[in-house]
Amino acid sequence: MKKNTGTTGSRPDLQAVDVQNELRALADPEQARHLMRFFKTGPGEYGEGDKFLGIRVPVQRSIAKKFRNLPLDEDAVLIRSEFHEERLTGLLILTYRYPKASQEEKQAIFDLYISHIPWINNWDLVDVTAPQIIGSWLENRPRDLLYKWAGSENLWERRIAILSTFHFIRRDDFEDTLNLARNLLQDTHDLIHKAVGWMLREAGKRDLATLVSFLDEHSRQMPRTMLRYAIERLPEPKRQAYLSRGK
Repeated sequence: MKKNTGTTGSRPDLQAVDVQNELRALADPEQARHLMRFFKTGPGEYGEGDKFLGIRVPVQRSIAKKFRNLPLDEDAVLIRSEFHEERLTGLLILTYRYPKASQEEKQAIFDLYISHIPWINNWDLVDVTAPQIIGSWLENRPRDLLYKWAGSENLWERRIAILSTFHFIRRDDFEDTLNLARNLLQDTHDLIHKAVGWMLREAGKRDLATLVSFLDEHSRQMPRTMLRYAIERLPEPKRQAYLSRGK
């Protein structure tokens, strides 16, 4: 039996191998091949070398909820796995645990997350976790870390930076989303263009004037994909007007 890590929600009788056994029993080689193509695991692609078991996300969510009280040191074993689904399940466990955790445990979850960024290495791993953990932890704290990540050479750190602001957007706090979007206007990666455009669109859902002001100032400099994502919900005449101005 493993020793508890000291976090209040942990069950020391649970181990990473228990989760791995459940996941690996559900492996589907045909689905794994599809996922390897979908997540761009070929040579030179952003997910190069990643391995998949072939398990759909709803199934992983169900297993993550079942093991939400896995001790954090055991959860870290999952996050460091060579298999994408084990990493995602480990990260989902953190998101299910975080909202009801004590402040001490929230700090531990945040620290675990940022120390394991090398394994948070695809867009789905970022998107379902960064707002819930990084954004939530930084809500009432200094957010300098997001700007550091936005300037990183690591693609996933840059995506974590902008996606974390989704938590702020949901609270009508747009300042960091807009500032980071400006910082990332010259980013060369399509996955950052999509992420920035998405967050701008989400801000616009809550405050259209905020989005329009940003577009009026920056649409000519925005990469085409970023612009298309940002204006997706605007009326067609307005969309076409911005597209005609964009890169």
